[in-house]
Amino acid sequence: MSSLSIIKDAEKVLKDEFTRLEEITYHNQVKVLNAFKKMHVRDYHFAASTGYGYGDIGRDLLEEVYADIFNSEDALVRGQIISGTHAISACLLSLLQPGDRMVSAAGSPYDTLKKVIGVDSKSYGTLTWQGIEYSEAALDANGQPDIKAIEKALISPTKLVLIQRSRGYSLRPALGLEDIEKLVKIIRFKQPDAVIMVDNCYGEFVEHEEPSKYDIDIMAGSLIKNPGGGLAPGGGYICGKKDLVEYVSYQITAPGLGKDLGPSLTGKRYLFQGLFMAPHIVLQAMKSALLLAYVFEEFGYEVFPRWNEPRGDIVQAVKLKDQHQVLKFCQTVQSNSPVDNDVTLEFGELPGYEHKVVMAAGTFVQGSSIELSCDAPAREPYAVFMQGGLAYEHARFVISQLIETILL
Repeated sequence: MSSLSIIKDAEKVLKDEFTRLEEITYHNQVKVLNAFKKMHVRDYHFAASTGYGYGDIGRDLLEEVYADIFNSEDALVRGQIISGTHAISACLLSLLQPGDRMVSAAGSPYDTLKKVIGVDSKSYGTLTWQGIEYSEAALDANGQPDIKAIEKALISPTKLVLIQRSRGYSLRPALGLEDIEKLVKIIRFKQPDAVIMVDNCYGEFVEHEEPSKYDIDIMAGSLIKNPGGGLAPGGGYICGKKDLVEYVSYQITAPGLGKDLGPSLTGKRYLFQGLFMAPHIVLQAMKSALLLAYVFEEFGYEVFPRWNEPRGDIVQAVKLKDQHQVLKFCQTVQSNSPVDNDVTLEFGELPGYEHKVVMAAGTFVQGSSIELSCDAPAREPYAVFMQGGLAYEHARFVISQLIETILL
């Protein structure tokens, strides 16, 4: 059987799921359009600014658009935020003081964020180095948030509770909005004054609503993931309660200066247009993930999530046999990318990661994981994490090549 016939058979099975995802996308696209209409976006809002960035009306309007879409009191959307980890780090460093306590409600956080917290060492500048206490509620046997463990972790006074929506480099399920709603209720009951923060990376526009609907206080993410729509050249966002966003802005600029400063050194058209396109681009990524999951599951591989399971993010994990197969998978993705397709991949040291990592990212924006990309740590279980895809057709072809190099 050819790779194309395998894909066509898979698409017949996936047809209803694709239709369901298209309805979610339609809902989110209308929501985004209505925000643009409400804020009266104009061509002149796309202009760059320099120096201090005083009076950057386009920057300010973009933040109003984000606040409206993400149902929050205020937003901070800046090119000066270099990654999702940076956005989350700014929130933690500004909202926690020495002597405060922080709890991770969904197990151990993503590798780079563990470095920020100081999970394994009190390195200079980390939260634990600054005297902030950290605890995490381990996941249950099924990789789900453990209610009893969370309740136990919240017995002691807690200033901030972090909920990481995506799976990171683990095989636990990404959290859907129903999961987040349940966690929020528990946290509000046990620690009603705690700040509830959601790491929303990879989760934007995957479902009908965003975590901000469920009584969270603040959330953050990256513009080179879902909300940048593949066009944003960099940046990150923070949405939440007005006072908390203001505190975080002091960390991004300086106390007393906050959101009033921050130039847009390049034009903002890509930020506006990328956000407008984001629901559609997320649909491409979701359809790509479903196809990958179905095909590899049919060949007996463990996939996380399975093609017909609920999804809280765009990431598709596939458990492979060994490190060699991981490298072969990622190399196939890289070799069929529009940029740097002739690069030979290997595992290497990357800042913030515990183990060597291989990353396939032949992307127009360096490190953009809303574009078709794939990465994996050099550790057991040998799993690859594929995400993104600006065009389903591109991912469809790449998956056909994976069928030929890995499965047949």
